[in-house]
Amino acid sequence: MTTSTQAVLAASFLPGEDAIPAATRFTKEVMTAWAATSIAADAERVTVELVSQAAGGPFQVKWVHEGATVRVEVTQDGPQARPWTEAIDAAREWGTRADDGSRTRWVSLHLPGGMAHPQDDWTVEVSRGPGWLGFLADASDLLAGTLNPDMVPAIVAQVVVPRIATWCAVYTPEQQAGPVRLAYLWHADEGEIDALRERLAQVTIPVGEGPAASVLPLEGWQALALPLFARGRGLGMMCLGRRDRFPEDLMLLAEDIARRAALAMDNARLYDQQAAANRALQRSLLPPDIPDVPGLDYHVVYEPAGETNDVGGDFYDLFPGPGENCWRFAIGDVCGTGPAAAAVTGLARHTLRLLAREGYGVAAVVGRLNQAILEEGERARFLTLLHGEISPGPDGLDLRLVSAGHPEALRLRPNGTVDVVATPQSLLGVFEEAAFEAETVRLAPGDVLLAVTDGVTERRCGGRLLDDDGGLAKILAECAGLSARGVAERVFRAVQDFAHEPSADDLAILVMRAPEQRPAPGAS
Repeated sequence: MTTSTQAVLAASFLPGEDAIPAATRFTKEVMTAWAATSIAADAERVTVELVSQAAGGPFQVKWVHEGATVRVEVTQDGPQARPWTEAIDAAREWGTRADDGSRTRWVSLHLPGGMAHPQDDWTVEVSRGPGWLGFLADASDLLAGTLNPDMVPAIVAQVVVPRIATWCAVYTPEQQAGPVRLAYLWHADEGEIDALRERLAQVTIPVGEGPAASVLPLEGWQALALPLFARGRGLGMMCLGRRDRFPEDLMLLAEDIARRAALAMDNARLYDQQAAANRALQRSLLPPDIPDVPGLDYHVVYEPAGETNDVGGDFYDLFPGPGENCWRFAIGDVCGTGPAAAAVTGLARHTLRLLAREGYGVAAVVGRLNQAILEEGERARFLTLLHGEISPGPDGLDLRLVSAGHPEALRLRPNGTVDVVATPQSLLGVFEEAAFEAETVRLAPGDVLLAVTDGVTERRCGGRLLDDDGGLAKILAECAGLSARGVAERVFRAVQDFAHEPSADDLAILVMRAPEQRPAPGAS
């Protein structure tokens, strides 16, 4: 069985906390585009392993399709941060190589059943008839398989080569109505790509205003430039090259592919713009930073829903209270997602802070927030909320809590005992006559308070929920002796491990721990 390269998809990433999630999303899209979802889980796991061992600098992830196998390469300039720690079970082969100041780690994965790349079936000669319909249907499926605007040009080029042309170059504008740049180049002979790139750099790429194709002056090639035009907007150019003349049937096919590619690019562009706007809105609904609170060990984990493009309704906050060494916290969940939920989330967060500055007590703040939500009328969404005031002291934390329809808050003692604190009261945005009372809770040194949203308690696996039969309390009981960060991360891992499917709900985890007393200097 040969291992000749049939397709390559690559992307570059910057270091940081978003590097692994971004590289994992890229891998998932590659597996979808190559119809290799049967190994997607292994591919994502391998990607995480390679990226997590990269040094703290920019790196490139490249997937290479070789017919019976796929290979992932993670390349970075300079020496790598750490050596291999272990072999990867799913790997057919793995290793490292150094090239001119860069170092690459690679892993090869076997495709079950010797699955070939989808384009293997497209290398036959074009003929008039039903074959066209199958080709266009396959192309449409591949183009619809991603909403990542950086992936679409790569898929377009690999759809076209070698069925329609020997090479394909896709150009996209850096800014709307601006000059175009080369987004992706693919050649049937991978060794010719660099030379072709240099030649294309000397050619002026026309920016078409409509669907008509134009000829590129490229010696030795019959080269065409087809505008990518969708919804009245020019999105770039698709340039194709063959040694011989383009037959009429191939021209028609290329124009059809250009229309489908343009529509896929525009869909991806619109989705990316909406996702960016939603991310910005989501960030605006969360605190810009979390303060350092003397006498309090705390940690927060916030995870928006995985695959959705909506703004979530979960939120948290920690901010100064009305008195000296007094702090307020909140964790809540607005019903629904999207702009309507975001409006209520913003109202809740800003109302809590404003009324705290005005000196209102915890129960009074919750009551006034309930009225503010009801005054929104048809725009109102009900809200669950745990709101409290923290007064750190030398021998623990004194809390004043109101639980408005929120999942139970749990207290963990150093001996592993777990109990429920705060009596459930009416959720917000439903009853005008609702009255709220604050309860006093004490956290002795070493005690932990855990508050979560229903993205934790209602995590589902088949017909079971994570919190069935006190599941969350059992997880918390295993966290005795851990720091606030350790508890939060342990609970978060339990949520992730409870089910294989991505969560359809966002989640927030807030952990507060009363630090244990330290002996005074010189004490025996």
